[in-house]
Amino acid sequence: MTAIATRWRGRRRTGPGFGEGFDRRLIAPLVAGSLLNPINSSMIAVALIPIGVALGESPARTVWLVSALYLATAVGQPVVGRLVDRYGPRPLYLVGTALVGIAGTLGALAPSLGVLVAARVLLGFGTCAGYPAAMFLIRSESRRTGHDSPNGVLTILAVASQTIAVVGPALGGLLIGLAGWRTVFTVNIPLSLVCLVLGSRRLPRTPAPEREARGRRTSRVDLTGMALFAATLTSLLLFLMSPQFGHLSLLALTAAAATGLVVRELRVVEPFIDPRSFVGNVPMLATFGRNLLTYVVSYAFIYGFTQWLEGGRGLTPSQAGLALLPMFLTAIVVSTITGRHSAVRGKLLVGSAAQIVACALLLVVHSGSSIWLLVVVGLVVGVPQGLNSLANQNALYHQSDPARMGSSAGLLRTFMYLGAMVAAAANAAAFRHGATTAGLHHLALFMLCAAVPLLAATLLDRSLRRVGLPQETARP
Repeated sequence: MTAIATRWRGRRRTGPGFGEGFDRRLIAPLVAGSLLNPINSSMIAVALIPIGVALGESPARTVWLVSALYLATAVGQPVVGRLVDRYGPRPLYLVGTALVGIAGTLGALAPSLGVLVAARVLLGFGTCAGYPAAMFLIRSESRRTGHDSPNGVLTILAVASQTIAVVGPALGGLLIGLAGWRTVFTVNIPLSLVCLVLGSRRLPRTPAPEREARGRRTSRVDLTGMALFAATLTSLLLFLMSPQFGHLSLLALTAAAATGLVVRELRVVEPFIDPRSFVGNVPMLATFGRNLLTYVVSYAFIYGFTQWLEGGRGLTPSQAGLALLPMFLTAIVVSTITGRHSAVRGKLLVGSAAQIVACALLLVVHSGSSIWLLVVVGLVVGVPQGLNSLANQNALYHQSDPARMGSSAGLLRTFMYLGAMVAAAANAAAFRHGATTAGLHHLALFMLCAAVPLLAATLLDRSLRRVGLPQETARP
């Protein structure tokens, strides 16, 4: 970390909540890069129906625009995160954000759904570097400054990433209203340029600490482990996208690839994913599981409720986006108020309970429900939107091995995408015959099946009482 300290000495900026000496020049590129994925995940929600109408495709087929991005990012995030651990964040960040611009151009010119899906896959891979790079540099700055709990920076990252997932539909609806659905792809071109400028000017040109410690010697990347991981996750996600008896062979392929992955990683000196680190870190595994359940509910709501607002309630894309603004505002307020507090258990308890209340409210809405009731639903959903992701991110920061911060952050996002894929499959099943009120109620019951276990898992996890607390008070 000496190289980083030398390069940035004299240009550090400090402030309340950032930790003494934390380089605030890093915040803009880190936040901008981490936003690329959630903004593309959320804007597409209000574009699915317009795209289907324009291209003559059913909701069961346009859902591939959601699934394709999550399939690419779920596989790519841990892989890119491990490369960030090995080679530093700057090169991966710049290559990834350049791919986002290329994908935006491809989507803006796409003549068919197939080309749009290809653009979404490219977007998924392009957005993989932002979050692992951010978590890597936050950890690096914490080690350099001697402050191991930069709550202010983690809060900014969480607030920006998670609330943009809510403001995205409003932005998407506005863009579609102004110039059509292709604008949800075109907007990636200026976003990519902004990230490229910020990344090239502000991210340090330094190798990762792991490479410094080895005297800058090159070591082999575990490509076989990465390939087996990709095969495991791809076959699992393909099954989740269409869970049918005839697709059980995909689960067999998942089991075979996962077995090969474990056997391989136990034998190599520098594994892509070290199974031993997970066996000895049950709290981190629990955090991954909570993140999955959190996003099953979160994305089932964002995609399902938004489609119902248009198809079942009869709102325009712009109106549907505006109807979700209360959720965005609530999430920002909640995250800002609670973000500087390190303890995570209370946040998860309140957030998971609020998800259950939100699911119950969805069971009473119908095609004639007043706008005020829809606003109340958004306000309630905004509470877990502002709490759960922030708490899981902070928990991972304290539970992860510092040498694998990038890959651990990538895996946290992988479980987020697993949850999103499950949610997408649930949406497709619930709205098989259109975005009806009956379909929304079926979806709400499914969401309860994830929200209740999330609350139970939080109540039963005693390790959460110590996460984020000072060392002397964290002892049992």
